[in-house]
Amino acid sequence: PETGRLALYLLGLRATCPPPDPGPQRSLVTWLKYYLEEDWAGSRQHGHPLTSYYQYSLGILALCVHRKRVREEVIRRLLAAEHHGRFGHADGSAVDTEAVAALAFTCLERERLVGSRLAAELRAARRRVRKRMVEAQGSDGFIGNVYSTPWAMQVLIATNKCQTQPAYGQAMAALLGSLDAFTTTATMAQVLPVLHGRSYLDIASMHCREEPDTLTPISPEPLPEMSGTMTVRLVVECPLPWCPQHRLYDQLVPAPVGASLLDVLRAATVQEPHDFTFDTQDTPQGPFLSRVLGLEAQQKKRSYWQLLSAPSTNLQMGVAEYRPRDRETLILRLSEW
Repeated sequence: PETGRLALYLLGLRATCPPPDPGPQRSLVTWLKYYLEEDWAGSRQHGHPLTSYYQYSLGILALCVHRKRVREEVIRRLLAAEHHGRFGHADGSAVDTEAVAALAFTCLERERLVGSRLAAELRAARRRVRKRMVEAQGSDGFIGNVYSTPWAMQVLIATNKCQTQPAYGQAMAALLGSLDAFTTTATMAQVLPVLHGRSYLDIASMHCREEPDTLTPISPEPLPEMSGTMTVRLVVECPLPWCPQHRLYDQLVPAPVGASLLDVLRAATVQEPHDFTFDTQDTPQGPFLSRVLGLEAQQKKRSYWQLLSAPSTNLQMGVAEYRPRDRETLILRLSEW
């Protein structure tokens, strides 16, 4: 199911004040409702959506922003996941998923798309999520990590807590010092509303007739060229029981200074003895590492390729954004979430 991708598209479409003809939008909304049902078909075997609770939450949020009713059972599936703590990933972080779910809960209540009893349950779940997010704030000010922080801040904005919650000011200070981390369209779309004190819920109440057409294309400045070479140690690990061995690859890989992790992986493929292979998939967040040395990350197995800087620091960027340091050891670890 393309739940998350279609949900993001519908949120973006609503935010850009589309033409009055509702025909195309109505068709897309119908497809999103269908994807939500298909997404949950995986629960019969796995107990979770075929995609993820993050995408499932996005789907409900997008339908709500378009003021479309969602079946109560669809909402209760997400409520049950929150209540039983099923949002976590392998690294223990669940802030982004919890924040999107909390935004969906807030929207459903605000737009009065649910009954009073369910609305009360949604309010209680939102309070629990908000409390956990504040507790997840680190000494660096980030709530979870740099990319989940805008989501958490949107929850504080949408629930009118940004003025009274100290965590919000600390998160904003951390965010303003790390704006260069937001280099893809999807991550920019998460952080821009926060910088203007808005959340995705404000899309539902936009007055499109008053929206001036002031968008103009810009050409991004090219990155400064850097000369020289560096060496990165590339390690591939698979600690899962069904893997043939724990460490599958361990080699030094030369690459140009300033190269991305994706460039390093490409350099490894042409290096003797030509035994390194990998594949990526295009996503709204940029290239997603899907296969390494023939081992595929599969949603049905809840597995993914975790990116680490040795010994155990999670990279907070994708393969196309992260730029390794000279002599850094990078670990690609097949993990479960």
